[in-house]
Amino acid sequence: MNPPTLVAGVGNVLLADDGFGVEVVRRLLDAGPPPGVTVADYGISGMQLALDLCSGYRAVVLVDALGRGHPPGTVSLLDLGGAREPVGFDAHGMRPDAVLDLVATLGGRLDRALLVGCEPAIVHPQIGLSARVAAAVEPATRLVRSVVEEVGASEEAPATPAHSYSHSHSNSRRS
Repeated sequence: MNPPTLVAGVGNVLLADDGFGVEVVRRLLDAGPPPGVTVADYGISGMQLALDLCSGYRAVVLVDALGRGHPPGTVSLLDLGGAREPVGFDAHGMRPDAVLDLVATLGGRLDRALLVGCEPAIVHPQIGLSARVAAAVEPATRLVRSVVEEVGASEEAPATPAHSYSHSHSNSRRS
């Protein structure tokens, strides 16, 4: 069996809509993770995400707030490409592309890298999502499930236990 797919929710819940990815992952976990898939809340732990992606995952679906100039609440699916050339990285700017660049620099390789993103309305200190972004969580959750099926997660494989990272647990490893 191929190594599992990772669905990684990223973002800062203290910055309103930047917590979109974290909320989508919570919904996936509440409903039960898709079979054969690891679902995890990485928050702002981009370095840990990159390290985990080097541990044999075949595909990643990142879920994050994504400013592309669309109306707030617009959900987008982007193919970020699998194979990437090694480049330098900025430890303080772990955007999705920076995480994937770090994976390549560390010698990891992904066959697929996708991003389910939502256009934010508010990205300043505030707890909770704006109404438009909160309304996009359920459609995004369905999209993630559909994408996971597309990238080939086995229906017969057991779900991999989920995990969550925070600054106080930054040395945690995937179980």
